[in-house]
Amino acid sequence: MKILIIDDEKSIRLALKDILNDEGYEVDLAEDGKAGLDKALAGKYDVIFCDIKMPGMDGMEVLDKMVAEGVESAIVMISGHGDIETAVKCLKQGAYDFVEKPLDLNRILITVKNATDHTDVVKENKTLKKKIASTSFIQEIIGKSDAILKVKEMIDKVAPTDARVLVTGSNGTGKELVARWLHEKSNRSSMPFVEVNCAAIPSELIESELFGHEKGSFTSAIKQHKGKFEQADGGTLFLDEVGDMSLSAQAKVLRVLQENKLSRVGSDKDINVNVRVVAATNKDIPEEIKKGNFREDLYHRLSVIVIRVPSLAERKEDIPLLTECFLDQISKESGMGKRTINKDAIEELKKHSWTGNIRELRNVVERLMILGGNPITKADVVAYASPMFR
Repeated sequence: MKILIIDDEKSIRLALKDILNDEGYEVDLAEDGKAGLDKALAGKYDVIFCDIKMPGMDGMEVLDKMVAEGVESAIVMISGHGDIETAVKCLKQGAYDFVEKPLDLNRILITVKNATDHTDVVKENKTLKKKIASTSFIQEIIGKSDAILKVKEMIDKVAPTDARVLVTGSNGTGKELVARWLHEKSNRSSMPFVEVNCAAIPSELIESELFGHEKGSFTSAIKQHKGKFEQADGGTLFLDEVGDMSLSAQAKVLRVLQENKLSRVGSDKDINVNVRVVAATNKDIPEEIKKGNFREDLYHRLSVIVIRVPSLAERKEDIPLLTECFLDQISKESGMGKRTINKDAIEELKKHSWTGNIRELRNVVERLMILGGNPITKADVVAYASPMFR
């Protein structure tokens, strides 16, 4: 944890340095505004303390230049002439906080703790946004069947609202794609889309994954961890396979949905969050409720809107479009030459049962591109549509 102190009073610089060093922080010093600005731009600091009244370049000018240059540190302004007007001005110009002289030890330590939490969240959000930007292309929902057009219509109606959505359907139908489009077409699209697969995380770790944990809260908790809810603050959290979530985690999720706040594992401190939740499941949740595996009150919270994604068997008229899409997609991703497919081969694909839905069709198309001819024929489909071949 690195901290920079910019102050023309040597006694203040050294006093702050001693306090923060005792708490385990690494501290750099700058004796005036210009030297401080140079260090702030050259180094990466978690927190910067900057005095306002300094000769030459004063603190407000330093603040302006740091903000303009995109310094990610939490900037805390210091003044011996504190008043509300000055504090408000600092905050409006981009400062994280404002403290008055004489400096109070407890106030400084609390400010540093809060500021470092803030900096971590800012960095995590930027990382998430970069990930989103790098995968900003979202696959279109392909199809013109009545069943899939109904899904698209529901997305268009529901996405601009903050209503929670439960997406249901068999494995491989494209539930995640529906969730991504709900986010993409929402007012939260510029904020994070965070996904968690509830079935892939061991039950003993799901609460830590969702809500985060404090350092030392359990044996392997070697540092503080922010959970998926905090990471998705302002955006959308996608709870995939929510039907596999443990009952204890369900109770905590219910509390977040009711109160818009959470507490990390090992902490009793409440953290406010603003998250839209989209959940998905391949299970019959009402049946799981009867079995005692799922909370009925959570089900009603999650299912303000229910979007059922049809199986591929219910929309076989979309197979030609989907097949052409996958031929093009796989060709670009793998470097294989473009393939075409005969009409009788498409008709043969339509005869398949498609228990694995869209995911299975994509796998079959890839197999046909590798093993079949060009164009892909009916004989190729008969020979290779099954993973065991014929």
